Amino acid sequence: MRLRAHLVDDEPLALARLRRLLELNGRVDIIGATTDSEQALAELAATPPDLCFLDIQMPRLDGFELLARLPNPPQVIFTTAHDRYALQAFGVSAVDYLLKPIAPERLDDAVTRAERQHAAGTLMAVDIAALARQLTQA
Repeated sequence: MRLRAHLVDDEPLALARLRRLLELNGRVDIIGATTDSEQALAELAATPPDLCFLDIQMPRLDGFELLARLPNPPQVIFTTAHDRYALQAFGVSAVDYLLKPIAPERLDDAVTRAERQHAAGTLMAVDIAALARQLTQA
């Protein structure tokens, strides 16, 4: 099953490039993309994706503020031109941290990591559901 992804970057050219790279990669379904952080907040809350590719420095809400306001934040891969936020990114359990311009190989590695984490989370949810069924039958 392919991951459903939402792209957020205030730079239209960077957003378009990321979309092209992901389309060439062919391993995620892009369900939304926006250059406006407040619009992104509304869209991510209304239709939560499995994965969000998120810029950090944006007007109004930065990437960290946006994540903090989401009731159920998705997996996130940060896409930024600045390396100074890397520790903070991993502090919010980022799947990966990609520096612009994004190399296709690094993007592929990040998507692989997201797929693995998503599959592990799905397996954990299935295991918990199976355990709950067993407990109710006992």
